[in-house]
Amino acid sequence: MQLPGTTCLVTGATSGIGRAVALKLAERGAHLLLTGQDPDRLREVGRLTGGATYAADLGEPDRVASLADWALSAGPPTLVIHNAGVGLVAQGHTASPAQLDRILSVNLTAPVSLTQKLLPTMGGGRLVFVTSIAGLLGAPRESIYAASKAALHGYADSLRPELAARGIGVTTFAPGIVDTGFFARRGTPSERKFPRPMSVERVAAELVAAIERDRDAVVLPRWLRFPVILHAAVPGLYNRLANRWS
Repeated sequence: MQLPGTTCLVTGATSGIGRAVALKLAERGAHLLLTGQDPDRLREVGRLTGGATYAADLGEPDRVASLADWALSAGPPTLVIHNAGVGLVAQGHTASPAQLDRILSVNLTAPVSLTQKLLPTMGGGRLVFVTSIAGLLGAPRESIYAASKAALHGYADSLRPELAARGIGVTTFAPGIVDTGFFARRGTPSERKFPRPMSVERVAAELVAAIERDRDAVVLPRWLRFPVILHAAVPGLYNRLANRWS
């Protein structure tokens, strides 16, 4: 996909991956529509990139609808990067109804609803869904988060053949641990010693490269594709190894 002049909507653009991606897209000459929950930080990213901004909490359905209306009037976008997400560390049976609703609203319902509202205006372009390696392999004490990302991954994979005839590509981008404020916001630091967290700059560069090369699926770091393949092909062996090394 050619980025210069492309109108791109980026959710979760105030920090971390979203902010880094917005900066790289601006360098490529894309016209940016940026959204995030923190108005002050969002305005700063808008200033740095020249992008238009719209502050919204994607956990609120009415704000998702108004965001879609704003994006259509300001764009409409031909590249949509669903990056916003929230995390939770808890045993699966201990998550409260409010926590469950929040995770599913932001990580799953919002990108699905936003996609539904934007798709009728798209005659081509690309949808990018930032999922997680947790959605492909699972993660102890992150079952609710992993479930939300697995569902988003399945939604994107199902959309891909539906939209191919319309010239709309679909990319799933599943990173491992990234060195962002994500863990601080969820209230619990990462407990994993391996692999080492990736920098947001590296992740953003890989995501933008995937868009430019029209790639359908990315797992980062690349070596994580091997446990994903093992999990799908020989789940019993994968589970034994995961239990040993978790």
